[in-house]
Amino acid sequence: MDLGIDGKRRDSVNRVIVKVTGEQKDAAGDVSRIEMTAMGEHYFRNGKHYIIYEDTSLAEGAPASTMLKVAADSLTLTRRGAVEQKQCFSPESESRSRYRTPFGDLDLCVATQRLDIAYGSVSGRIDVSYDMHINGEWQSANELHIEVEVDASERQKLN
Repeated sequence: MDLGIDGKRRDSVNRVIVKVTGEQKDAAGDVSRIEMTAMGEHYFRNGKHYIIYEDTSLAEGAPASTMLKVAADSLTLTRRGAVEQKQCFSPESESRSRYRTPFGDLDLCVATQRLDIAYGSVSGRIDVSYDMHINGEWQSANELHIEVEVDASERQKLN
């Protein structure tokens, strides 16, 4: 067993590179795009992949520890730090949550249209299409693409 970056014990922790690309289209048709790459950790437990990394793209560069829990048919995103959030994505379903920021809380609702997960033992790809409502009002149509690749230093360990 190893200790993860959050100090908790993990079975077979692997260093990974996490690449996140997000696109939002608002009511006016304006598109905004974010791209972020971070080093992180991956482990597999109870049939689910867990990816943990620091995201600095959310609150003016302040870090938020982000955990992705990837199951065969769902994705749960949990953030702690500069922002606090737990959001579930499951095909053709809605999920409500509270998004806590230093400036106040927002009520979020995501309506997932599509969730594609292709995952191997450590590396994988996740694509999500969803609509976001904030405080009951439609905000944007969103595309989220996440790639997780085993770090080069870990490849020999896996072979």
